[in-house]
Amino acid sequence: MSTLPLADGVSTRILGGTAQFRRTNLALFLAGFSIFALLYGVQPLMPVFAQEFHVSPATSSLTISLTTGALAVMMLFAGALSDAIGRKRIMCLSMTLSALLTLGAAFVGDFTQLMVLRLLMGVALSGVPSIAMAYLGEEIDPRSVGLAMGLFIGGSGFGGMVGRVVTGALTDYASWRVALLVLGGAGLVAAVAFWRSLPESRHFIPRSFHPWRLVTGLGEPFAIKGLPWLFAAAFLLMGSFVTLYNYVGFRLMAPPFNLSQTVTGSLFTVYLVGIWASAWIGGLADRYGRRRMLWIAVLILLAGVELTRSHSLAVIVLGIATVTFGFFGGHSIASSWISRRAMTSKAQASSLYLFFYYTGSALVGSYGGVVWSQGGWTGVANLLTLLQVAALLVALRLSFLKPLSVAP
Repeated sequence: MSTLPLADGVSTRILGGTAQFRRTNLALFLAGFSIFALLYGVQPLMPVFAQEFHVSPATSSLTISLTTGALAVMMLFAGALSDAIGRKRIMCLSMTLSALLTLGAAFVGDFTQLMVLRLLMGVALSGVPSIAMAYLGEEIDPRSVGLAMGLFIGGSGFGGMVGRVVTGALTDYASWRVALLVLGGAGLVAAVAFWRSLPESRHFIPRSFHPWRLVTGLGEPFAIKGLPWLFAAAFLLMGSFVTLYNYVGFRLMAPPFNLSQTVTGSLFTVYLVGIWASAWIGGLADRYGRRRMLWIAVLILLAGVELTRSHSLAVIVLGIATVTFGFFGGHSIASSWISRRAMTSKAQASSLYLFFYYTGSALVGSYGGVVWSQGGWTGVANLLTLLQVAALLVALRLSFLKPLSVAP
């Protein structure tokens, strides 16, 4: 194993290009894949739920919003819990429970039962995203953390894509219940592979779990210049992205497009663009600086939103792909920036970033259903444009941020 000595001459971090680096990236790729397949696999099923359970589009969006809302809150505690008992154990437990809850959702009898299981899934899912960010920040050499974070986010994107495509196709050819059974089974396999692949932490320093320290500790990241702006960027980016994907299916399955569940689900293959963008732009940010790249990613996302206003299916798909590229690139930059600027309490800073990230998903994603019902896609696109103008202002503000002496 090749590692880089730290300044104290005792600890070592995992260098890019080594066998341990590849094992770490494989494990975290699987974690991202599993968690986001389980989280977003129901997204293309929202029109099916609305029809089968006789609920509105906004109500059917609760299958996503309740999960992401619970995830946002519980990640604040998950990070502190992992500070006390370790990273790997919590992540593996989270992946296993999430898979089991997905299997259970296949047998629900009504929409209320589905909502309860999706709410509990948000609690279970909280044990991966912020802890994975903290793990990478602690264990990976700083010169490779952007690439590693990009690959983790790429795994998340791949999982989100596969989950959506598989559930869409299986729902057409079998049923949504079969789709969830397949999704949950794949999650269990990923949990076993994750446990076998991820190296144990070498730079983790346990901290006692004290509830009051947790509350007071949440304020520490807000005192670090730049972090509150990154939290705002997370809210705006994710809120826009999830809102687009929540309601584009309703648009494309309705006249004049009248696409099937399978075809609509297959459009999520544009996530491949996001997978590539997260790693590529993450590497560019390592090379040229995050403050130079974030506003470019936001502009790309904004351009994609405007393309979705078209009445041409080909242009709409191009717009979805462009939004996906900009979002994954921006998220890769902002999330890796968190670990670089948070010198202490990395898990708490990561948890807060993802709290705002998933709060944006829950709040904007649900509100988008109201906008869709009242103003159709024009109303949704107007909402997304406003959010991305705000995100652009945030990114420009971050571009003038004074670098920390140890983190660009």
